[in-house]
Amino acid sequence: MALTCCMSEMKSNIEAEATEDSIIIAIPVQKIEQWISNFSSWKTFVFYSYRKRFDELLDTIDSIAFMNMDERLIRYLKQYYESTGNNVFCGSHQDIAFALNTSREVISRLLKILEKNKKITQIRGKISFSGLL
Repeated sequence: MALTCCMSEMKSNIEAEATEDSIIIAIPVQKIEQWISNFSSWKTFVFYSYRKRFDELLDTIDSIAFMNMDERLIRYLKQYYESTGNNVFCGSHQDIAFALNTSREVISRLLKILEKNKKITQIRGKISFSGLL
């Protein structure tokens, strides 16, 4: 989305929230166009990134259409681990519900089942899910 908005000089409607301290690098649109023309390695990186994000989008659509919410929740936690290296999610049930486009009550009920099955442990504001890995 960011790439296509840059290339068409449109404002992006993407919002992001960092879960830990982050460094953001802003690259002027003119440089992106110039680098794509002049550096094949940059062009390869940009299109690889674009393809990877598109694959993630298709994967998300597939999970919404064909996976039960408990499977989606487990998948969400595993993906959280893959992207952060942490097996403890620091956030609320509502944060997860928002990410999975469902209600907090559904997430709370599913987490309680996972806890009963000793797959996760919960303390206020944290979910340890090493039992899922």
